[in-house]
Amino acid sequence: MKRLSFAHWPCSVARTADIVGDSWTLLVLREAFYGIHRFDQIQQALGIPRNTLAERLGKLVEEGMLSKRAYLDEPKRYEYVLTEKGRDFFGVIAAITRWGDRWLAGEEGAPITLHHESCGHDTHAEVVCAECGHSLRAEETTMNIGPGYPEQLARRPDVRRRFERDQEA
Repeated sequence: MKRLSFAHWPCSVARTADIVGDSWTLLVLREAFYGIHRFDQIQQALGIPRNTLAERLGKLVEEGMLSKRAYLDEPKRYEYVLTEKGRDFFGVIAAITRWGDRWLAGEEGAPITLHHESCGHDTHAEVVCAECGHSLRAEETTMNIGPGYPEQLARRPDVRRRFERDQEA
């Protein structure tokens, strides 16, 4: 069965979901941030089927989030290292962690903490406005058509209604 692709949708959420929109891919990336780079180590840490892991790693390499480097010639073995594009995904992982800690952690607290080496404190992710530094909240933010939105879609009445500011909640 062919998988539906969102790669060409005019939406960065859809395009990102096309790459990392399944549980295994997010967990593979999490392991890479933990410093686990070798196929067998990732497979053991996650208990993921080998064929599924090979598929996810292949997709992440193809998308430029991981690079594949040989570390052994006989037999040929590879490690999978975060690229700049992959490292830039850390904020997403941190934001997901924050949401999970708030809404899914038990009374005992967060299962993992983030320690910011620069200041020496344990912390959590915050999504803030790049201009003013205040927290971004859904109720204080609107989404507008950007310069990369296809013009022919932007003219459609249903699309224009989606971005009207006077929508009822």
